[in-house]
Amino acid sequence: MNETDTTPPHPLTGHTRPHHPVPSHWFAGLTTHLLALLMFAGVTAQANVNKPSKTGLRPANRIRRVAEGWAKSRRLNGVPGGFLTAGAQVPHRLRPMRAVIVEEPGDVEALTIKETPTPTPQPGEVLVRTVAAGVNRADLLQRRGYYPPPKGITDIIGLEASGVVEAIGAGVTRWRIGDEVVALLAGGGYAEYFVVPEGQLVPPPPGVDLVTAAGLLEVAATVVSNMDVTGLKTGETLLVHGGAGGVGTFATQYAKSLGARVVATAGSEPKLRHCLAHGAEVALDYHGDWVDGVREATGGRGADVILDIMGAKYLEANVKALAKRGRMVVIGLQGGTKGTLNLGLLLQKMGTITATSLRFRPVAEKAAICSRVQETVWPRIGNGEIRPAPETRVPFDEVRRAHQVLDSGNNVGKLVLVF
Repeated sequence: MNETDTTPPHPLTGHTRPHHPVPSHWFAGLTTHLLALLMFAGVTAQANVNKPSKTGLRPANRIRRVAEGWAKSRRLNGVPGGFLTAGAQVPHRLRPMRAVIVEEPGDVEALTIKETPTPTPQPGEVLVRTVAAGVNRADLLQRRGYYPPPKGITDIIGLEASGVVEAIGAGVTRWRIGDEVVALLAGGGYAEYFVVPEGQLVPPPPGVDLVTAAGLLEVAATVVSNMDVTGLKTGETLLVHGGAGGVGTFATQYAKSLGARVVATAGSEPKLRHCLAHGAEVALDYHGDWVDGVREATGGRGADVILDIMGAKYLEANVKALAKRGRMVVIGLQGGTKGTLNLGLLLQKMGTITATSLRFRPVAEKAAICSRVQETVWPRIGNGEIRPAPETRVPFDEVRRAHQVLDSGNNVGKLVLVF
């Protein structure tokens, strides 16, 4: 391309002319000259103004303090502002990004796409340009106002996403600009960019593209962490509710890989067939008496572990379906938050009920879970032992349609927003 050629506008800066990286030594010279100018300005100010300001610093000292602070910030990671950006290593000045904003909780009409400031990576954080984002039941709850993000986390919806590293904060060592990554988020996935602690990033599984990978990490992290809590073992029976969804599909395959048997529930013939096709030994229609179905499938013993997404609605029935010393873990509340529990029956069965949330765990715990997923699940996906769930890809601009599909209950597998 010659000097008169132009390129399409850069997605971040809007530049149309060819972009040539600026040599790093140029910044060193610029720093020296700017520092000298600021210091000189400080001397001039000191000669003319001797009265201290409200801050207690004379003008010259204030200017010198600014110059020294600017030079110090430039030394973090070797560039201005303390972090690196793509292309030439220049200060991080991105245009506003498009994101899904919910100004008032409600139905799908509450979802609007607007421009908002692009986040800046803080120390230990990574800025990622989004390629795709997973759509989860928790997103529907947040849209309705029932599942607010943890304190200090963006209000933008989205618990998992994939993309390409755009910038890194001070102290980040695991990732470089241009790396392809998959993220476990506390929020922010429904946007063109997101920031995330570096420990909550993993590379995509071998042989899996970034769009499919966007719907894998939150599901895998949820299942693996909860199977660790319940201690599912070889030869035991796992009862999975919502067996045709993203979590259910993954949980069935993961349990099978551990040597467990799986009984799954679903609400239609296509979904029941899906459960069986992905490893469930028995698939039960939840419109019928699935408790008796579990007993029959286990020879009257019951399920050793129950992975429950329903909450209050299934509480009593789940206890009935538990085996002796059975363990139930509640990970969703689609059936409500308040139910009746027969403690006498739970006592007879010496059962355990646990409720967990991935979103509200400390950063260090989530980083450990991500590492475990990468070590234990990604190889199983690579060798075909676990197959990603069937996915429905929806353009980012049609986010309302994605929520409508998930709300309908007719979706099989995973929904993914594509940017």
